[in-house]
Amino acid sequence: MKFNIRGSKLEVTEAINNYIETKLSRLNKYFKNAGEIEANILIKTQGINQRIDVTIPIKKVILRSEEVDKDLYTAIDKVTDKLERQIRKNKTRNMRVKEAIALVDFETTKEEDEEESIVKRKKLNLKPMNEEEAILQMNLLDHSFFVFKNADTDTMSVLYKRKDGNYGIIDIDKD
Repeated sequence: MKFNIRGSKLEVTEAINNYIETKLSRLNKYFKNAGEIEANILIKTQGINQRIDVTIPIKKVILRSEEVDKDLYTAIDKVTDKLERQIRKNKTRNMRVKEAIALVDFETTKEEDEEESIVKRKKLNLKPMNEEEAILQMNLLDHSFFVFKNADTDTMSVLYKRKDGNYGIIDIDKD
């Protein structure tokens, strides 16, 4: 794996660089062509906290994880563990799809079944509303996201709460 390591408000020392490369190299075992994959790593300081963002674009999927901790090395360990879980989870899903298509019996553990099952389904009757109304509705429901028909743009929209406490909107085109 190739590494593109950058620092924002932080000098990336050789020790930090080597530690990141050593930890993230653990992920090479999951990729056939690990030498062709490039990992983009951004390290930032936020007050007394250290933040690491890792993005690894691979075929059909972008692996991304971020971690914040007072100790940069702890954050690196945590982000590597998260990425490894994402890869294993994605690999398990891909295997399930391939085996289901091939009509082969596939045994799963109880934990995997619970993790992947749909536990609730809702039918929505969407009335047009503006973004401010959608924020109020989402907060009243105490949800982290809210689907609504945007009266201003006449599109389906998804309002979501970001980790930084602000809101984001995804507009869905009809085409």
